[in-house]
Amino acid sequence: MAVTESVAEGAHGGARAVHEGMQGILGRQSARESAARTYARALPIVPVRARGLTIEGADGRRYLDCLSGAGTLALGHNHPVVLEAIRTVLDSGAPLSVLDLATPVKDAFITELFRTLPPALADRARVQFCGPAGTDAVEAAFKLVRAATGRTGILAFTGAYHGMTADALAASGSATDVRFARLPYPQDYRCPFGVGGAHGAELAARWTQSLLDDPKSGVPLAAGMILEPVQGEGGVNPAPDDWLRRMRQLTADRSVPLIADEIQTGVGRTGAFWAVEHSGVIPDVMVLSKAIGGSLPLAVVVYHEDLDVWRPGAHAGTFRGNQLAMAAGTATLAYVRENRLAERAADLGARMLSQLHVFGTEFACVGDVRGRGLMIGVELVEPESEGTGPDESPRTGARQAGQLGADGARAPRPAAPELAAAVQRECLHRGLIVELGGRHQSVVRLLPPLTISDEQAAAVLDRLTDAVAAAARHHHGHGRQQRRHDGPAERAD
Repeated sequence: MAVTESVAEGAHGGARAVHEGMQGILGRQSARESAARTYARALPIVPVRARGLTIEGADGRRYLDCLSGAGTLALGHNHPVVLEAIRTVLDSGAPLSVLDLATPVKDAFITELFRTLPPALADRARVQFCGPAGTDAVEAAFKLVRAATGRTGILAFTGAYHGMTADALAASGSATDVRFARLPYPQDYRCPFGVGGAHGAELAARWTQSLLDDPKSGVPLAAGMILEPVQGEGGVNPAPDDWLRRMRQLTADRSVPLIADEIQTGVGRTGAFWAVEHSGVIPDVMVLSKAIGGSLPLAVVVYHEDLDVWRPGAHAGTFRGNQLAMAAGTATLAYVRENRLAERAADLGARMLSQLHVFGTEFACVGDVRGRGLMIGVELVEPESEGTGPDESPRTGARQAGQLGADGARAPRPAAPELAAAVQRECLHRGLIVELGGRHQSVVRLLPPLTISDEQAAAVLDRLTDAVAAAARHHHGHGRQQRRHDGPAERAD
């Protein structure tokens, strides 16, 4: 008995030491790092090992990672082909950073990258290596089109996110810089014109055309238009294919270069190797980062040769010659292409969306389910309060969250960011890492690696739906309790 107690005490002591060590790391992070840190606030874990979809924390807990480095990990954590590519470069004695000098590793990366591009672009493309982040590629693209056109203005869209540097932020949804004209981005659930569907997309296209053609609009002919084929941080809003084709035609007719931001959507994420391929659109410029580096920092701008008017040194960067990232990127691009992972993402993503749509009809707090491929969003909203009795569950009257109006469009409910944050916490408690996005941080986002199995996908959906149910119960109960304190009319129920 004494031995058993001693073993148990030792186990508890070891677990306590691990917990205290992890809390020490988190505490030092909080004390030393900037107040600008983000993911660490919502995800208080200390990753120590990872493979594929799974992360193991310092406390021994395992998590299914549907954040994937904000979409960086197309093959998941530490995929064997990526590790082998990195080891090969390390063991070869090759230089690791060479500015923009030519190397066999770089040549192999460019060759594989061009193999994946839409042929109409690849046949006449140039590539510029930038600093290591996607926002650097966006800045370079703006500089490129301004130099090529002699104009300065940029057309961008509501809800956009293009990075954290000055001009990239200015082109994003919270910008107020007048150099960036803001255009309506079509979406069904929160359509800026209140109609959604093809009609809403048509109105958005007409608005853009009117703005560009009206000499009194205050928007001069722009140097370029930048758009995301699927808005990621904006809440997983897929652009309608017809609307994308309209944007391509509008810009081509006016000699305005079209910039496709494929930083998060690229490398098979949406069910095509590049998201613009869904619509058949060939942009003049593509900005690429995240997954193209195979988990390591790498960013490039690919553009039509007619725009290549830069003088030597017009755009540079110390860390644009990262050989390990190029090797890892080559391995990733080739693996996705050879194993048809884009097609796999299209198929599995459609099945996951279908299951989430069914689940969404059961809960009043689920306003919308949307996505493309393995880029999925679940928007959480405040359900209708009218007619909610004290014994009603959060499942009752579920479609209140998206009722149809007289014109057939769904009337969106107010966003529920606190509920979304609660869902994220409940997911973490169940061993699932998810991201939040949307214009009110009320969209739960799934960005699993393209290598996720059917069984893992089922586990992700089980944990997510359980987390939504748990958070909704608490939110519903809290809301009912709050209403009871609001006045006699509520208490009379």
